[in-house]
Amino acid sequence: MEKEYKRLIKGIKHYFNKNKIKKAVIGLSGGIDSALALKLVSDAIGKDNITAILMPEKGISSKASVDDAIKLCKILNIKYKIIPINNILNNFKSIGIKQNKDSWINLKPRIRAVILYNFANANKCLVIGTSNKTEMILGYFTKYGDGACDVEVIGDLYKTEVWELSKHLDLPDQIINKKPSAELFRGHSDEKEIGYKYSEIDDMLKGKKKKTEKIKKLVLRNKHKTQAVQVIKK
Repeated sequence: MEKEYKRLIKGIKHYFNKNKIKKAVIGLSGGIDSALALKLVSDAIGKDNITAILMPEKGISSKASVDDAIKLCKILNIKYKIIPINNILNNFKSIGIKQNKDSWINLKPRIRAVILYNFANANKCLVIGTSNKTEMILGYFTKYGDGACDVEVIGDLYKTEVWELSKHLDLPDQIINKKPSAELFRGHSDEKEIGYKYSEIDDMLKGKKKKTEKIKKLVLRNKHKTQAVQVIKK
């Protein structure tokens, strides 16, 4: 894990130097993916050069997630902003488009992406992605939402590797042990929605276990989501 950490740090530094940009912004949810991405970028470009933006949806995002995100920023000494998305989200109720469950759920990460890019443009930053390799292969992200970024710093790490590296870097236990969830609606669970545990999915994607038809269909159906985004390779 130390070797992988050093490779990722080197790759992140090279990417920022190549693009001649010193600063970054990241959406911090209180989950393990954004926590690890924040830690890596902070170590690579310096804690003073990254801003974390917490964008909870009041009534849906758990207080624990917000508290964990704030605590991590304080541990890493990272400056942060809290921008609830409720008012922006509710404005879409009056634009004359009838919403369904999918459109409403996907609207949330897209609003967050707009906030991140607005901050990035105003402050000459790069937007840090927080998707792992498992999610990217499955297409388990929102196009132009949480899939919108300038660089995916953990995009070459399977979900199980995200846990391993997070433990190696001593990220808070409450973040590491938290049930994976994008908190897009009450009771949302990544593994419940996909139908398999991440350990099972990673074994299938790595070829250690035969892919089920459901996983095959998920990968094929979401191929259109693949973005031309830089991924820091291990």
